[in-house]
Amino acid sequence: MWMRSTWSLGVRREGLEIDHRVAAEIRQESRIMKRIQITHKTEYYYHTPVIFGPHRALVRPREGHDVHIESSVLEIEPSGQVRWHRDIYGNSIALITFAGPGTRLRVFSNLVVAHYLENPFDFIIDPNALLYPFQYPAYEQTELIPFRLSSYPRDGDDLRLWLSALYSPGQLINTLDLLKGLNTHVHKSFRYLGREEPGVQSPSETIALGTGSCRDYAVLMMEAARHWGFGARFVTGYIQMNDDQHGATHAWTEIYIPGAGWLGFDPTNNVFTGAQHVSIAVARDADRASPLSGAWQGPGDAFDRMEVSVKVVQCK
Repeated sequence: MWMRSTWSLGVRREGLEIDHRVAAEIRQESRIMKRIQITHKTEYYYHTPVIFGPHRALVRPREGHDVHIESSVLEIEPSGQVRWHRDIYGNSIALITFAGPGTRLRVFSNLVVAHYLENPFDFIIDPNALLYPFQYPAYEQTELIPFRLSSYPRDGDDLRLWLSALYSPGQLINTLDLLKGLNTHVHKSFRYLGREEPGVQSPSETIALGTGSCRDYAVLMMEAARHWGFGARFVTGYIQMNDDQHGATHAWTEIYIPGAGWLGFDPTNNVFTGAQHVSIAVARDADRASPLSGAWQGPGDAFDRMEVSVKVVQCK
């Protein structure tokens, strides 16, 4: 019998929110770089040897103008082969095949990334998109179709009712103010509840329960933005915490605004994403952004436990 195994952990942190009108006036100085070390270990234990099928790991940050990988180590147990490829979203995927059975599956990643501290408000929104509602330019509409389609079409009525406090059809409102309000609305409407079990809650489930993890918050904000016609996607990655905290895996939402591009919103902490966030993968649906997924074959009661440790600290 084949068993599916996935995991994802999240964390909540209170943060200060900067008024975008003030921050947008800040003159961007020469870029300052900080180095972050990310250590991520996942272990599955079994009572008896089992056969491990292919696994898919998301551990390598998305490099760009703001993030560069300086060093990277990936260890696996049992021994096997690791092949890298880029998926349809441009994420770096480690495809792992194991050479033999075992009572423990271990994936260990150690990275050092250079993160350039850029002003997260250093963008210019297209004049035609300053006010909502607006239309995406024709040349962007085709590419954005998958990110504007709901992943939970049956939740439309619940979303419409829940969003009615923020926006009424026919209303003209500042686009960024609307999305900031949505970020805050998600943050304040629910009680954070960390969940180690795989998968995400649907928007309707989160609204009904009144609780959720970081990935549930991210899914709800993504679907709410799509309900309004925005292009939105799910993001998984890491977040650096205070000096006395280790950091954690995390999830947030990116929304596409003409001129500004993909802007990150972290509803768990009610902030825009910034230098404390390190993106690992983006996807249309959350289930395509699980940090580690795969299958094993063995007795149904063979699984013992899972242990995960994550450390995200600034290099001295």
